[in-house]
Amino acid sequence: MLTLSQSPLWLVVCLIAGIGYAWLLYSKTAPWGHAWNRTLAAVRAVVVTFLAFLLLGPVLRSVQTTPEEPAVVVAFDDSQSVSLYTAADALSQLKTDLAGLIGRLRAGGFRVEVRTLGATLPSAAPLDSVRFRRPVTNLDGLLAGIRSDYENRNLAATVLVTDGIVNQGRSPVYDEVPFAVFPVAVGDTVPKRDVAISNLTYNKVAFSGDRFPLVAEIRADGFRGGTASVRLLDGATVVATQTVELRADRLTQEVTFQVLAPAPGKRRYVVEIAPVSGEFTRLNNARTAYVDVVKGRLRILVAAPGPHPDVNAIRAALATNPNFETDLYLPGVKPLKGQDYDAVVLSQLPARGNLGAEVLDLVRRRHLPALYVLGAQTDFTAFNSLNAGLRVNPRSAELDDVTAAANTGFKRFDLTETLAQRVRDYPPARVPFGDFRPSPAAEVLLWQQVGRVPTTKPLLAVQVRPGPGGRTAVLAGEGTWQWRLTEAAAHDNQPEAYDRLINGLLQLLTTADNKKKLRVFPRQDELTTADDVVFGVEAYNALYERTYGQPLTLTLTDEKNRARTFSFINADGNAGLRVGALPGGLYRYVARATIDGSRSRTAARSSSGSYSSKPSRPALTITC
Repeated sequence: MLTLSQSPLWLVVCLIAGIGYAWLLYSKTAPWGHAWNRTLAAVRAVVVTFLAFLLLGPVLRSVQTTPEEPAVVVAFDDSQSVSLYTAADALSQLKTDLAGLIGRLRAGGFRVEVRTLGATLPSAAPLDSVRFRRPVTNLDGLLAGIRSDYENRNLAATVLVTDGIVNQGRSPVYDEVPFAVFPVAVGDTVPKRDVAISNLTYNKVAFSGDRFPLVAEIRADGFRGGTASVRLLDGATVVATQTVELRADRLTQEVTFQVLAPAPGKRRYVVEIAPVSGEFTRLNNARTAYVDVVKGRLRILVAAPGPHPDVNAIRAALATNPNFETDLYLPGVKPLKGQDYDAVVLSQLPARGNLGAEVLDLVRRRHLPALYVLGAQTDFTAFNSLNAGLRVNPRSAELDDVTAAANTGFKRFDLTETLAQRVRDYPPARVPFGDFRPSPAAEVLLWQQVGRVPTTKPLLAVQVRPGPGGRTAVLAGEGTWQWRLTEAAAHDNQPEAYDRLINGLLQLLTTADNKKKLRVFPRQDELTTADDVVFGVEAYNALYERTYGQPLTLTLTDEKNRARTFSFINADGNAGLRVGALPGGLYRYVARATIDGSRSRTAARSSSGSYSSKPSRPALTITC
């Protein structure tokens, strides 16, 4: 089929243009004879007419029609709630009726596909193979998969068999699908006489030695009296017990347990209701809480020769992290409270006049990680003697105004593209006018930029070396309090980039050295029984460069000391070790690999040997 971008009447104009052009060129007597003159005129007319025709934008379309038989998808909500609230004979009869419907549809020329929440059944599979055992119901994911697979295809309808109970994903009530859905309702709308834990609220992270609340919402349907016993268990140990009244005028009520966080590690707490006579089911009488107990808050000392807005901005950023608590030291104003610190922020210290000597002595004696913020009061001779990762040689007492430019090659922690853009919009900071020389072990996080001209001078450099005192960072300018203020004003009082920058630096400085040659870690620490468990794998040679091709053995051990072993080849480009779904519980894992060919177990400092990655506490939680 030929179509034009212009009106077909323009074809007459093209023909006139071709004939007229040929007549103008060949109307006079030519020396090559009358016959040749006519031939050349005809060729010229055809060529010009064709070129003018091309200006009309002709398109030759080929339409090929491929008939596709209409499709019908029979989608099953095969979750546990369906079999719990639907009689077995009713489900059996439903499968029989649907099997007859599928047979009639196929006989009528329809292509029928049977799907469940997690799989597509083969066309020859009987409906009896559908087992209602899945722990979660994600109808949104089921319908989204149908929509994606049948986009621009002949989907006639979807038959959805469900009880309407959704506990994962978005409810289909708030979704619009571009195909007809015929629901088949199962279950029972009559309320059952039942006691259940409808919700469990708790903090996923707790500090060792602190008490944290664990709040259970108890729902009682159909009871007009009596009591129920609610217990909190830590493993097999009953931590606390409370009694609640089952009252008809209160459908739900809360029970709060104050739990003392034990030693650091993953902890599993179970809140359960003792069986109550006459209740419909006991499957909803328990809920599990997984809490990551961490060491007490890290103490950060913020020291300066005197009050400065930069100090307040840094402390405000650290206050957004619940893992940090800060102390302030100002010589002669705020004394040094103690010496039990995990890191130090030194704003314009060391300073001229030997101000703050006692805190500098503390840093040297205890080899504390330190963030140095340079400014007009900094004693650069004393600072350069500290080997903090950046040497600054001022040429005069003047200060330069520079803006920040994020180094995209810095991988210690990720600012993300959005936050890096915020950094570029910060107002200028004031840095010493002089030479900046980073040490070989230093990595630059922010570069100095003068106007729109980038430079090779570091504005923020980080040095992470093995050994005591090897973790330092240097922010080579003052006035950065304006960064946080400007960002907060521009982003609804959310200075996310500045806070993440300061907190990321302190987290990096307080993190212990990791020189393991084999690192195996779960991509997610907490999953559900419906999720696939995936482990990331990193192997390093003697120079701590990434290396590949090692056979890997991973052993997972659950709370009952039952072990599962997996084998894997650490190949370049692999997405990790996928072990599939696991039952609910806490898991420990041990991973072993042979690096550089040697099968003997050697020390970690050797250039070859067998290495293992083994957490000392439960490192993976699967939620039922």
